[in-house]
Amino acid sequence: MNLDIRGVAYHIEAEGTTSHERTAVLLHGFSGSSLDWNEIVTKLRALDRGVVTIDLVGHGKTESPPDPARYTMTETVRDLAEIASRVGITEADWVGYSMGGRVALHLALAHPARVRSLVLESSSAGVEDDHAREKRRESDNALAKRIEERGVEWFADYWSALPLFETQWELPPATLAALRQRRLANLPAGLADSLRGMGQGAHEYLGGRLGDLRGDVLLLAGGRDPKYVDVARRLSALVPGSSCVVVPEAGHAVHLESPEAFTEALAAYWNVTPEAAEASSSSSS
Repeated sequence: MNLDIRGVAYHIEAEGTTSHERTAVLLHGFSGSSLDWNEIVTKLRALDRGVVTIDLVGHGKTESPPDPARYTMTETVRDLAEIASRVGITEADWVGYSMGGRVALHLALAHPARVRSLVLESSSAGVEDDHAREKRRESDNALAKRIEERGVEWFADYWSALPLFETQWELPPATLAALRQRRLANLPAGLADSLRGMGQGAHEYLGGRLGDLRGDVLLLAGGRDPKYVDVARRLSALVPGSSCVVVPEAGHAVHLESPEAFTEALAAYWNVTPEAAEASSSSSS
């Protein structure tokens, strides 16, 4: 469905949000869309979860507004809070991958009552060092300009070739082709302004505020992505009572590369099994 959220047409998929006691909201990474979660959505339904997937501003079927200010973390978090209200979610399990994880983290700090639990997959709290953050902002701005000048096909080739995603080169050709098509579905202007508004250099470092997080927090990373394994462990140490799970066989996109292990990690974290979910569903019907 599409919802007008403060003047921006958002594309949202919502399944089982009224028939299930708990709902998971899934937020994709940069250049992705709700379609990235298709396999995970099916698996979460077996865990007796309602599931909401959202195309973030400038991505997928959601509008790419002309005003760059609509792409900031602050504006995006306001949009997500309104989306939750509009689809009838008071409190949810928020799951965010990479950029989507940083968006979910900002939302959890701004609207703690809306977050029952928080899963951050291959994500960060931003860039801690001021100088490094400014350099990252400059780098993201330069990439945004190249996307505008060269187009989304150039970007799709460039992005998939980054060393961060080299473990994905081992995926089946059909999976890689589908991933490329999802990236090509984005507009250059939307991707460029998303980088400027939500890139790691564009927002404050949240490490000093992680102790304020309410509810359960899971930090998840792939063992073949050592940079984000280190980030996950460092962030987990800053969040009292949090958990950290490393999936050995996966790289940066754990949900794509190892969907079974990803779902198992969430099920263990939520303390639910398919059998328990089926019993719960039967007792409530």
